[in-house]
Amino acid sequence: MHNNLRLRAPLASALVLATTVAFSTSGCKAPKDSTSNLKTAIDSYYEQWPECLWPQPLQLPQQKETDNATAVQPFDALVDQGLMSRTPVEKTKLLILKKQANSYDLTDKGRANWTPDTTQPGYGNFCYAHRKVNDVLSNTPAGTQPGATTTVSYTWSLGDVKDWAQAPETENAFPQIRTALSTTNNNAQTTLVLTTEGWKVQPSTPPPTPGKRGVGGDSGIVQ
Repeated sequence: MHNNLRLRAPLASALVLATTVAFSTSGCKAPKDSTSNLKTAIDSYYEQWPECLWPQPLQLPQQKETDNATAVQPFDALVDQGLMSRTPVEKTKLLILKKQANSYDLTDKGRANWTPDTTQPGYGNFCYAHRKVNDVLSNTPAGTQPGATTTVSYTWSLGDVKDWAQAPETENAFPQIRTALSTTNNNAQTTLVLTTEGWKVQPSTPPPTPGKRGVGGDSGIVQ
């Protein structure tokens, strides 16, 4: 009996030591894993709200008078990228005055890049990129159980940028795109909540309306 007790004491000590080492090791990995999960959660949110050309959904086809260079330039740039077709038409103004115009509509390539507005048939937008988190600068976790929240400060830039959006013709017609793409370390802050499926952007965060994200528009996340 005494021999058994002498054998159990070292065994128990070894078990406690092993448990302590394992806990310490997992504790060292926690910040890294947490940062990765936070980045994934914010990136997943932005997947739903892409950056788009116009601040409001656009109805197609559109007719623009050819003598209005400011009006036709954005559409002609999209024609150059194969996203739109251009058909000469005549517009009647004041019942008798006829004006030369172009009618712009989607091509097959355009339909593949068009994001329709499900609430308004015939309306939509060309969306060209998503925000991507570069680095998580800090976070303030308030627990490890579902319902816990954390405020995350991070930097972001645009990723998954469409080739047609980076063309010189497009950037000249939509100068906001050039500015957005050239800014690589934007600062932002948002609150995440821990769910049974992991971290997610807090549901109370007001998201932008689908298809209504314009270049440089507000995402609904505190910045």
